[in-house]
Amino acid sequence: MQNFRRADPDWTAALRPSRIPTTKGQFGSDGEATLSARQTRFGVRASAPAGSQALTSQFEFDLFGVGDDAGKTTFRLRHAWASWGPLLAGQTNSLFMDADLFPNVVDYWGPTGMVFVRNPQIRLTFVDRSGFKLAVAIETPNTDIDVGQIREIDPDLGANLRDVTPLPDVTAQARYVGDWGHVQLSGLLSKLAAETIGTPDNRPRASRLGWGLNLGTSFNISSATTLRAGVVYGHGIASYMNDGGTDLAPRTVAVGPGLALGLEPEAVPLLGIIAYVDHRWSKTLTSALGYSMTRVKNTNFQTGAAYHKGEYASGNVLWEPMRNLLVGGEVMYGKRTDNNGASGDDIRTQLTFKASFSSNDLKPR
Repeated sequence: MQNFRRADPDWTAALRPSRIPTTKGQFGSDGEATLSARQTRFGVRASAPAGSQALTSQFEFDLFGVGDDAGKTTFRLRHAWASWGPLLAGQTNSLFMDADLFPNVVDYWGPTGMVFVRNPQIRLTFVDRSGFKLAVAIETPNTDIDVGQIREIDPDLGANLRDVTPLPDVTAQARYVGDWGHVQLSGLLSKLAAETIGTPDNRPRASRLGWGLNLGTSFNISSATTLRAGVVYGHGIASYMNDGGTDLAPRTVAVGPGLALGLEPEAVPLLGIIAYVDHRWSKTLTSALGYSMTRVKNTNFQTGAAYHKGEYASGNVLWEPMRNLLVGGEVMYGKRTDNNGASGDDIRTQLTFKASFSSNDLKPR
C-alpha cells in the first residue's frame, strides 16, 4: 500500500477516515509505503447431523491487530460459533449488520458508512423459508464515551468516567433474498450508561436509550453488474459502525431559571450511507466503484477536535487468472472533518496478491 499523505501509524494497512489527521504533520511528512500480511485469514467450518437438526460450527481468525494490538500482525478472532437448527451461540456477524453490503474491494477495512461488527451473541431464527428470514438476538453491549470538554473543567471527573453495560443489546433482522438480489431491515436497542469510578455510589452516573435502523439492498442491474446500497441511522450506534463516531457525549442543558446550565449525556445521532457498484468485465476481470459516508450530529459540549464526518471512496480492477488466485489494484480516497470544521484527507493505492485454498482442494497422491 502506498500512502500519499500520512495517517495514524497503527493504521497504515487499511484506510480509516477516523484515523486521518486534521493537523498537518501530526504523524510526520507526506508519503509512506506499507507491505503487510495482516490480512491473512484462516478458518474451519463443520456440520454434522445432531438429532433432528444439523449442528454447524465455524472458527476463523486473521492477523489484523486492533485495539491495544493496533498496528501489529497478531491473532484476532473473527468467528467462533455453533448453531443447532434455529439457535446460534457464539461470536459472528451482528444481526444489525448486512454483510452483503460489503463491496468487492481489497482494502481490508472497507467503506466507513456501513454497520460492520462481529459480536458474541445468542440468536434465534424463527422464520427461514422461501427466501424470507426473521431473527432476533441478544448481543454483547459496548458503549464508547466521549467526555468532551469535561476534562477542561474537571480533569479528575473526565479521567474517571467509564462506560457501563448493565444489559445486553437487542437486535432484530428481517431479510428477503430473491433472484434479483436481497433487501434487509435490521434494528437495534441498547442501554447506554456511564458512571464515575472512585466516588460515592459511582456518581455522577446516567444512562440513555440507544436505537438504530439499518436498511440495505443488493440489486442485480444485469448479469454482470450489482448495486449495493444502504443507509443506517440511529442514536448511540457508533460502536456498530465500521468507522467513526461515539455513542455517548455530554451536552449542556438549562437546569433552572436564568442562565444556570448543567450537563447530561446524549446518545449521539449518527447517519451512515454506502453505495457501490460491482461489475464483471469478463470471466477473469472485475471492478468495484463507490462512495460511503458517516456523519455525526455532535453535541454542544464536545470539543472542536471531535469526529464529525468521515468520507470514503474507492475504485479497483481485479484479475483472477485462475481459480483461487487474485491480483488487483485499488485507489482509495478518505477525508475526515472535525466538529470545528478542520479537515484532512488521504489518498492511497493498494496492490494485492491473494491466494485462497480449501481442504476440498487437497487430494491424496
